[in-house]
Amino acid sequence: MPRQLLQATAIVAALALVPVTTAAMAQVDTDTYRELDQFMDVYNLVKANYVDKVDNKVLVKGAIQGMLSALDPHSSYEDGADYENLRIQTEGNYGGLGLSVTSEDGAVKVITPQEDTPAWRAGIKSGDYITHIDGKLLYGLTLDEAISQMRGKPGTRISLRLVRRGAEKPIEVTLTRELIIQKPVKWDVKGDIGIININTFSERTGDYTRDAIAQIRKKLGHDPIGYVVDLRDNGGGLLNEAISVSDAFLDHGEIVSQRGREKTDIQRYYARAGDDTKGLPVVVLVNAGTASASEIVAGALQDQHRGLIIGERSFGKGSVQSLLKLGPASEVRLTTARYFTPSGRSVQEGGIDPDVVVPNLSDPDYKTRPVFREDDLRRHLINEAKVDNKVLEEDTKPDPRLTATPDALKAKNIDDYQLYYALQTIARLGGPTQVATIARLGTPLPKLNEPTPPAPQK
Repeated sequence: MPRQLLQATAIVAALALVPVTTAAMAQVDTDTYRELDQFMDVYNLVKANYVDKVDNKVLVKGAIQGMLSALDPHSSYEDGADYENLRIQTEGNYGGLGLSVTSEDGAVKVITPQEDTPAWRAGIKSGDYITHIDGKLLYGLTLDEAISQMRGKPGTRISLRLVRRGAEKPIEVTLTRELIIQKPVKWDVKGDIGIININTFSERTGDYTRDAIAQIRKKLGHDPIGYVVDLRDNGGGLLNEAISVSDAFLDHGEIVSQRGREKTDIQRYYARAGDDTKGLPVVVLVNAGTASASEIVAGALQDQHRGLIIGERSFGKGSVQSLLKLGPASEVRLTTARYFTPSGRSVQEGGIDPDVVVPNLSDPDYKTRPVFREDDLRRHLINEAKVDNKVLEEDTKPDPRLTATPDALKAKNIDDYQLYYALQTIARLGGPTQVATIARLGTPLPKLNEPTPPAPQK
């Protein structure tokens, strides 16, 4: 798409040399040039009067970043270290803590910690604010500068001060940086149930998912009675990989539609024939950290009645960003479309509502810790087709299964109640023996296996 975009831009530039033929076009050009004149006036004022000499590149980059940040929270200009950060998200490894963060009013806010990383093991949670690194205040630094300070050589130590809403005082943690390797998929088996944990949608996540399905079948020696697909705290990634993962569980039907500025600008993606899981039952786990590409998967399986969604309402990012190449090490990350689930729902702001709401009772502060979603971000896109069915669907009766305390669950070897609930949901299909097996095993924090996908076809 970048090549097509450059061609279209060249055509527009050429057309600008043609005399304007209508009053409306003349007014558009006049207004545009008037705004550009005002920009140049400010640019020249800064160059002439700012207390220190300012490099032209600094001003131009700041102007570009400001222009894109005025659009929505997900459009941005990526060059230098920013460009490298973006590359790492989709294909690379780095020395650091395993945190996904954003900037909010000059502060660094945690979106989610990556599973089995220093940040995750230290108990850093979604919604935490990082205020200090090694005792130095972060306020005023760019997000890129803060990220650069958190990254570093594996084995080196770093201290963070966190502010958590509901906590009486700041939280101090000391971590050791590690080589953070992108491992998008892990798997495990409990009883006769397969667990597939997908924590990001980077390159070849679909291949890894299919291999996990095959490895689960190989370990059991037969098909499982069902699968739990864990998308919790999965902040998303590549659209094509979300489509590939969805396709692994679907035999037919639409997966997602992508709609641009014009009403006719619609692109639909469909599942290919062949369900890798042979139609076996699927439970999908989601929470407030389930965002973007992972919401595409959850929405597709929910709308196609292929999976039962369990957990808490997802993040609510229903927009698509395109990476438009500018140079050898710079890109514009621009929101170019909204996506919709097969039934025509937009998850923007509202997210995916689970079929069965199950809080993570194993988390001691799940009731007091505020969650962080798309509609908390400034300048987020508005859901233009929002439908509220909560009045029709509201059930005020308390679920007696959701009253256990973290200590009571730990005594039963249950460190992850949402996963336990999902396992028991599938285990009932296997009869009393499977239910008893899951109750006996519990859900101690697992050491998940890592699938090895087949070599890509040439």
